[in-house]
Amino acid sequence: MSYFLGIDIGSTTFKAVLLTETGEVKHQIYQRTRPVSSEHMLNCTGHCAQCGQCNHGALKKIVLDFLSECGVERREIACTVVTGSQIVEDTRKYLPFDFKVSEVSAHVAGALHFYPDCKAILDVGGQDSKAMIYNESMHMWNSKMSGICAAGTGAFLDSVALKLNIPVEEMEKLADYSTELEFSSVCAVLSATSINKFKNRYPIGQIIGAACRAQARTIISGVGELLFHYKGDIVFQGGVASNSAVAHYLEEITSNKILIPKYHRVMGALGAACLARQYADLRGSLSPRQVDYVTDIPLKSIQMRANSTRREFFSKSGGDLLVGRNLFYPTEILNALGVRIMTLETYAALFARNPKRIKKALDMAAYKGFTAETCSFLRVLEGSKLPTPDFCVSTSQPCQQGERVFADLARQAGVSDRFYSLNTPISMSDSNSVETIAEGLEKSVSLMEKAMGIKMDMGRLSEACQLSNEAAEITQKCNELRWNSPPLIRGTEAVYNAVMFSQLWGRQELIDIQSQFLKELQDRERIMKTRCALEDTHRILWLHLPPFYDTKILDFVEDTCCVPIVFEEVNFVDWQKLDPDDPYRSLARKLLTTGYLDPKLRVSYIVETAQRAKLTGCILYNHGFGRCSLSDSCFAKLLREELRKINVPLLTLDGDCMDQTIDPCSTFTKISAFTEALNSRKYGNIFGPVH
Repeated sequence: MSYFLGIDIGSTTFKAVLLTETGEVKHQIYQRTRPVSSEHMLNCTGHCAQCGQCNHGALKKIVLDFLSECGVERREIACTVVTGSQIVEDTRKYLPFDFKVSEVSAHVAGALHFYPDCKAILDVGGQDSKAMIYNESMHMWNSKMSGICAAGTGAFLDSVALKLNIPVEEMEKLADYSTELEFSSVCAVLSATSINKFKNRYPIGQIIGAACRAQARTIISGVGELLFHYKGDIVFQGGVASNSAVAHYLEEITSNKILIPKYHRVMGALGAACLARQYADLRGSLSPRQVDYVTDIPLKSIQMRANSTRREFFSKSGGDLLVGRNLFYPTEILNALGVRIMTLETYAALFARNPKRIKKALDMAAYKGFTAETCSFLRVLEGSKLPTPDFCVSTSQPCQQGERVFADLARQAGVSDRFYSLNTPISMSDSNSVETIAEGLEKSVSLMEKAMGIKMDMGRLSEACQLSNEAAEITQKCNELRWNSPPLIRGTEAVYNAVMFSQLWGRQELIDIQSQFLKELQDRERIMKTRCALEDTHRILWLHLPPFYDTKILDFVEDTCCVPIVFEEVNFVDWQKLDPDDPYRSLARKLLTTGYLDPKLRVSYIVETAQRAKLTGCILYNHGFGRCSLSDSCFAKLLREELRKINVPLLTLDGDCMDQTIDPCSTFTKISAFTEALNSRKYGNIFGPVH
């Protein structure tokens, strides 16, 4: 007899399930994890099972004791699969396993074991909440995880129970469902403050009932969007499912029947055991998934771009006059004027490669009163010593917060009288939009001429427009080549090109760089077509910005999960050609048609690209946790709805491009779950291709 072991190590509990060959649960364990007490530093003995002094050793001992209780020896375990937030790189050293899966896939597998026809699942553990729903048209499970806040998780109920001095296991028995008391669960830590207001004025049953309802509401507000239009049974599992009062209120809010499985507390471990059975059957036939990229042809274009950046931002050569701009003010105008350009957001992004500088800048911004509610790009600028510009230009859209901070920076630099913000309507739906922007561009040039004592040469502006057209044409060839070929370059490299936001538009230098890049892609295409076909791999579009401070997330997507990023939104260039004879109106149209000003237009570009490039998924790096106007909740909702119509799934990664201290710990779990769902749709299993 062979057995299959599933282990789930979460933030607060250890779970394990032993499954027989026929899929029966032979034994299960659910145990709270606690730090091992010690009066002195521990010295590793290397004998974890016998020692058990540290948490690692203690957990290994729990597993061995668990098997001993079952009367099963380690050699009888055919396969072990692990999951959970506390599975780390060192776990394998003391707890051998065959495969690691995301908690999402584990909980789906666990639910399907008892409810083969289930379509919706809610899992609420000690650290996060998850919603999973089966999309019939995509033939895959979609999921949503809660963010960095512990509200809506088991940690909230733990904090309530602690304040009321009752065991958390007894809360459901004491809950008064008739309570009219409204209780906040906005923050698991601050919930104690709310309890202090009520605990001496209301019966304990009413307080607990209100807390359980608040818990249910926060679960739904965090992940319930995924289930909004769903009507049917919802399988409720995880430690919080032990509280029937929370289940009662979930049923009341969603108007769906809530099902609680017999083994609801260990469903992640059960699912891991089920997947261990599948993996044992498949492991001999699984094929390698790594993309064999061309590595012996150096990308000279990357070095050309890096050299250009160094000259632009760190060299004193070039024009004597310096103009600060935001990302959206046309560089064709500034290059035609012959001034040095300082793109403020790009200047901030350069700090991200230096952890000490960015930490100091964020500290200084906090000292000045700029909280985390302010975009981290803008906080870095407020906390940095910037060169004093001779003039500053910005746009009112798409970032009004940025416009105000840039105005504040101009005031601090003593150049408020040399700051101009271009009024940018968000779409071309108004026939006056082009004229409004064109007039604003002309006005900005007039103001710069007066302030800096220079004169615009219209011939140079026409030439700049023509050079931009040539660069855009070459760049579009690069993009189309990538859309119609196997993966040619790692997205980890390409996303930092961000050609849309380059300062080189209107200069020959951009033509030279993109011509070199096109040649490199063509060379790689000839080789890659002999190694794999376009349909052999997943094909992902990366949306918005990369995490500038670190490439770990991008590397995890492409290297660990083997999901190629074949295109990036920041390299989009499919706007209307500029008319050298009518430069200001042409540049106004370009501003309106890049997509970032108009969310509806941006979504249509993404959907069109998804079809042209045969994409299998999109990842939106949601800078600022949805507070950024370029990736806010309204945009993400519209994008998800439109992509759903063409059966392309969207993964939203909450995070921060600059400030790594507020990145959520669930990012890698979300990526793993997304990959496993894509694998299941493409290969019929979550593990990968089978030969």
